Amino acid sequence: MTSIAIDPQVLKDQLALALGDKVREVSLALGEVTIIVSAANYLDVMKTLRDTAGMQFEQLIDLCGMDYSAWRDEVWEGPRFAVVAHLLSVSLNQRVRVRVFCPDDDLPVIASVNELWAAANWFEREAFDLYGIVFDGHPDLRRILTDYGFIGHPFRKDFPLSGHVEMRYDEQMQRVVYQPVTIEPREITPRVIREEHYGGLH
Repeated sequence: MTSIAIDPQVLKDQLALALGDKVREVSLALGEVTIIVSAANYLDVMKTLRDTAGMQFEQLIDLCGMDYSAWRDEVWEGPRFAVVAHLLSVSLNQRVRVRVFCPDDDLPVIASVNELWAAANWFEREAFDLYGIVFDGHPDLRRILTDYGFIGHPFRKDFPLSGHVEMRYDEQMQRVVYQPVTIEPREITPRVIREEHYGGLH
């Protein structure tokens, strides 16, 4: 038997009431509820969302890092890095998004939720690998997508598209070697067609 999804406005009000001053903001946009929580309250709020009757978000369906340093080509005033998690309550047929900002831009650290949801393991490793966000309490925090010798975090906005180093197999040394990137950086500007009736189009 499938439960009927709760009205998002009702869910927003319930979450705001239940979580109180543990959250900075509870908002509703495009039918989705988003909670913004401080790093200090993040783990406690996540436990509450999982265990409290009327919430019961049993599943973590996604978790990712964010770099706001070039957000929408606007000047961003807040912390640079955030973690965004999407939770699902199967029993109550409801979803919520949780956003938490890392307090330190130079060393972004946030609590791991791996003990609450085992699915967080690889998600948090991916955010560490690609953004350099450290998840305190994670049992095995190491790179998951990039090479073991990879330098930097490729999803950061200031990471060059061509990377810092390239690797190749050296026949003489009979091993893989790393060297500075030999690709010249360039900016590709899309061609804009302005000719009337181009290609027979009217």
